Amino acid sequence: MKYSLEYAKAVFALEEYKCTQVAGHEGGRNLVYVCSKDGENKYVLRISSLGDREEKDYLAETEFVRYLAANGAPVADAIPSVYGRLVECAEAEGETSYISLFVYAKGMLICDNGYRYREGAPLEEYFYNTGKVLGMIHRFSKSYKPTYRRTTYFEKYNKAYIDGLIPDTYKELKQAMFERLDAFRELPVDDECFGLVHFDFSDGNYHIDMSTGEITAYDFDNCIYCWYMFDLANLWTHGVGWCQFEEDAEKRMEYMGHYFDTVLEGYRSETEVSEELIHRLPLFIDMVLIENVVDEFECCVREDEELDYEDIEDAAECLIHKIPFAGVGEA
Repeated sequence: MKYSLEYAKAVFALEEYKCTQVAGHEGGRNLVYVCSKDGENKYVLRISSLGDREEKDYLAETEFVRYLAANGAPVADAIPSVYGRLVECAEAEGETSYISLFVYAKGMLICDNGYRYREGAPLEEYFYNTGKVLGMIHRFSKSYKPTYRRTTYFEKYNKAYIDGLIPDTYKELKQAMFERLDAFRELPVDDECFGLVHFDFSDGNYHIDMSTGEITAYDFDNCIYCWYMFDLANLWTHGVGWCQFEEDAEKRMEYMGHYFDTVLEGYRSETEVSEELIHRLPLFIDMVLIENVVDEFECCVREDEELDYEDIEDAAECLIHKIPFAGVGEA
């Protein structure tokens, strides 16, 4: 990959920048570098060599990011190369790498602040702002007319793919997933509820400016055509961390109700979501759980490793035994 990095620095005019590789994380699929000059000007350089994606997939992602940024959405914009391209290709040793550059998002990860929100501000501000940013992304997505198209949900999440990915030793889990897929196919599909979504909108993929509370989203690497409710359900599952140590199941559900109502208030300040779909939240949470399970099995295939059942146990038990809300209300 050294060749790809040197090539990337040349085509994105980063020769005078220091490029520091970001440590990989579980499920990570790319080489990522933070590029800085004089300690101030920062960019994020991404080099991808994935067998399951083509240049058009990266062009579809970066085109969407540019569209969002151009319309005022708080996202880390994609930066063209010296040749005016959002995606550059590098060939080395029979491998093709796809390279893109992004603005470094202002602020910091909340985990890097010990999961403490900005001093003097209530958590409700944070919950509201996450919903508002997501609502803005979805509002622009509803009118988006792409040149390049990303994958649609059922092109990947279908019975044939899941049956081939997950061994028959998990037959009960697969059957539970197939039942949910049948239920998903009954959901409405129109421009107001289905479009290009982030598909991984969580506190690991946005920075918070701790002086203002402003949020900047990034990493649209997984964006896909899906129900907008998926992103909201994903936010719901990530909000569980704020009440996970509460022993009383009823109090956990009460907290999550307050949390999600606040997220929805922010979301609806930008775009609408029907009450009918909100009532289907448990089903969309199951959609998130299925994505998590599929991702774990895909990681094992890429790394040629055996799955540790503990990594999917909670999600699997909720799907198999039809436990709603990811089990938050279970004693």
